[in-house]
Amino acid sequence: MRIPLLALGLTLGASFIASAGPVESQVETQGPRGPLRGTMLKPDTSQRPPIALIVPGSGPTDRDGNNPLGVKAATYRLLAEGLAAQGIATVRTDKRGLGGSKDAVLDPNDVSIRAYAGDTLNWVAEIRRETGAACVWIVGHSEGGLIALAAARHASDVCGVVLLATPGRPLAEALREQLRNNPANAPILDQAEGVIDDLDAGKTVDVSNLPPAVATLFAPQLQRFWIDLFAHDPARMMSDYRGPALIVQGERDLQVSTEDAYSLKEANAQAALRLLPDVNHVLKTVATDDPAANAATYADPTLPLAPDVVPAVADFILSEGVEQ
Repeated sequence: MRIPLLALGLTLGASFIASAGPVESQVETQGPRGPLRGTMLKPDTSQRPPIALIVPGSGPTDRDGNNPLGVKAATYRLLAEGLAAQGIATVRTDKRGLGGSKDAVLDPNDVSIRAYAGDTLNWVAEIRRETGAACVWIVGHSEGGLIALAAARHASDVCGVVLLATPGRPLAEALREQLRNNPANAPILDQAEGVIDDLDAGKTVDVSNLPPAVATLFAPQLQRFWIDLFAHDPARMMSDYRGPALIVQGERDLQVSTEDAYSLKEANAQAALRLLPDVNHVLKTVATDDPAANAATYADPTLPLAPDVVPAVADFILSEGVEQ
């Protein structure tokens, strides 16, 4: 039996009381056919902390920010741990059809921004039931930022949004730029851009005779999602949003640029903007222009987040003073 210190008649200074640390638990909410699952991390506090839902980026990215395509940066786990140290609780989740949420749908590729936004709002409602919070922050990374905007535009129970490395231009344009920025893509660039043009026009493409890299990126089972994604204009979505918003953009991001951040800011003058020097797409520190050094951080979970990332997010959430 645990005996309260007061029952022992002891008076101890704070320096003698060991903190139990953050409390982690597994949570779930209902998906279309089965549960969506995630991890809640709460700071060790008797008060009700602000709470944020971390929405993952593109591809088969899991709740920790990793995927089987070589990304092992653990960005979302590190972000959750950093926010817990600042007194902010988080829930990070597996997407429908993947990881712990694999039974939520039959086909993980049969998705849309609208469907992901619906899942996000289900999570918001579940988090409020679980914690009693009046509202939930949505922290979206990369493509997750678009989902955050799609979910939050008409939701009264969303405190606000934090957009981490989120595209600010039409996604077809952003993808073209990403491909052009990598010299290794030169031999296939014309073919890839031809496919993007067709998908951007709402047409599916026969990729069976295209180079394997192009055929894999635009596989038939993914094309409906590409078409849906290209139909969304992040700047227009941002202009429709009226709640608190923070845009965080690393200046060494090879996938999303500062131009994207400025586009989002221009679309919503009330949004706060933080540009972070020497920070890349997975929110790690990169102090060189060498693309190989930048890419190496994607596969190293032992690297901490860049030092300014957590304070930027935490300071914004805590300074807003939204009732929990």
